[in-house]
Amino acid sequence: MPEKSQNSNDELQAEYRFDYQKAKPNRFAAYSGTQQLTVVVLDEDVAQIFTTPESVNKN
Repeated sequence: MPEKSQNSNDELQAEYRFDYQKAKPNRFAAYSGTQQLTVVVLDEDVAQIFTTPESVNKN
């Protein structure tokens, strides 16, 4: 099987410019004027091991 040659159009650029003036809101994203907060309640035995947010994220 012949190898594909690398085309310069396939390469990632070091930096991309995005024109935010032309951006449109995501019509599929739910929008409400308020920020939504999700709370997760851990079982007691799990909460004893993961006592801080940092400990949860480290493990």
